[in-house]
Amino acid sequence: MVKVKYNFDEIIERKNTCSEKWDGVSHLFQKPDLLPLWVADMDFRSPQPIIDAIIQRAEHGVYGYSLTPPEYYEATINWYKRRHGWTLEKDWFFYTPGVIPAINFTLQAFSERRDKIILQNPAYPPFFMAVKNNERRKFLNPLISNNGRYTMDFDDLEKRVKDPLAKILILCNPQNPTGRVWTKEELTRVGEICMENNILVLADEIHCDLIYPEHEHTPFASISDEFAQNSVTCTSISKTFNLPGLKLSNIFIPNPKLRIKFNNVIQGTGVKEPNCFASSALIAAYNECENWLDELMIYVKSNREFLKVFVKENLPNVKVTEPEGTYLIWLDFRELIPDSKELTRILFDVAKVALFEGFLFGKGGKGFERLNLACPRVILEEALNKIANAIKSEV
Repeated sequence: MVKVKYNFDEIIERKNTCSEKWDGVSHLFQKPDLLPLWVADMDFRSPQPIIDAIIQRAEHGVYGYSLTPPEYYEATINWYKRRHGWTLEKDWFFYTPGVIPAINFTLQAFSERRDKIILQNPAYPPFFMAVKNNERRKFLNPLISNNGRYTMDFDDLEKRVKDPLAKILILCNPQNPTGRVWTKEELTRVGEICMENNILVLADEIHCDLIYPEHEHTPFASISDEFAQNSVTCTSISKTFNLPGLKLSNIFIPNPKLRIKFNNVIQGTGVKEPNCFASSALIAAYNECENWLDELMIYVKSNREFLKVFVKENLPNVKVTEPEGTYLIWLDFRELIPDSKELTRILFDVAKVALFEGFLFGKGGKGFERLNLACPRVILEEALNKIANAIKSEV
């Protein structure tokens, strides 16, 4: 076990707290006894400076309409410059109550009904729902798996962008569920292809801070001004500091003409400022919690390595896609259990472990499962033992 300053081994009881991850297994799966490693939030307490900032704001006792303070922008701008080498401007900021709402707003602002939205599958399931719910059409540009490492199919992408109804590419960086952190060279190729064919790049970079030490995140819009002017970038403190319940995302749009169109959609929704607790949390997170994040990624990496060894020793026919970013890991059960329905039965009914089922990520996901590594080691070990014992008894 890697020695860290913060106690990520602490077990925090989350049942009966209206937790989607823990209480949701009863509501969503009708199986209250499942051990949940499915939805992407962490079982770790948020950093203490964030907790203190929220408590301090709560103790004021008056929770009226809020403005966004200058410190909010300063903290965010400094963070992205320091962590990612990207210089933001205050005019680029839009607030949305989550990245998925922002993706829906972007589709509404920059495409029309029946237009085609390019998705690189396996893809995060809400991407598909955003396309469907806005009456757009999914246009798949499948990723290529090379011995478990995923790459983009640029030849296929070059064909798809030439379709006159193709308008937007949803670029997930780092990629969910595969954990790829796209290189600058890969992103440059994507940007050039999209620029040449008038395809807007919608970059979901919500996991951008969750990068393993041997890799580096490159914000798509930071590569060149041309790319920045042809992009919408979605970010949030929610994954980084385990704050999705605060409903806070920052959307960066450098192009003033695109900002006008996006703002027109935002105005139509009634979305305005973040709540007072979210603003206080962001300022504390970006100003005071960088060391916590660095320690977190050391711990999550140790969980990743533990899982790899466990699978090799106990489930040798399960293939592990090693993530370069995110606290998620993509597991291939197809050789061991070819029938995805049987896989679901074994995991849910026998092992009593809830993972995120791969078929929900579209074509290329059937027979896979996404597992959340952001939990105390004892929980991860319990889940893996449950899975291994169930498969030994059933397969």
